[in-house]
Amino acid sequence: MRTVEYQFSTIWRIDAPVQAVWAVIRDSARWPEWWKNVERVAELAQGSGEGVGAMHRYTWKGALPYRIVFDMRVTRVEPLIALEGEASGDVEGTGRWRFSSEGRATVVRYDWQVRTSRLWMNVLAPLARPVFQWNHDAVMREGGISLARVLDARLISIEQS
Repeated sequence: MRTVEYQFSTIWRIDAPVQAVWAVIRDSARWPEWWKNVERVAELAQGSGEGVGAMHRYTWKGALPYRIVFDMRVTRVEPLIALEGEASGDVEGTGRWRFSSEGRATVVRYDWQVRTSRLWMNVLAPLARPVFQWNHDAVMREGGISLARVLDARLISIEQS
């Protein structure tokens, strides 16, 4: 069975300083406290320096009745600019957070390029691809709304593709 590839991009614009946005996104161990779709984050390896090499196991639950569990190893940390990692588990691939400023607002871009490794997802992909996209978009919409809430900031916009 071949794997199926997906590429998702989400851009959040939040009326908050990049330092505050960075701090909340960087601290993924606390995501379950504010992002309802993140059920659990477990640290598997600490990493060194800025956190490169750290590994966490994430359990996600979207709007659909299934969970995704994967390990993410941090491959790049550039404070206030970028976070990157390699995923393995139910999905395999790369996640990239990018941070920039537009006036007083922070622009957060997340690119998620993954392959599904669960048999049922690959079998259903020809028909379910739009549903998987919708589910991912729902999770990321909730993330943007929740991030703004935890920062006590205004969510200016969300763009998804």
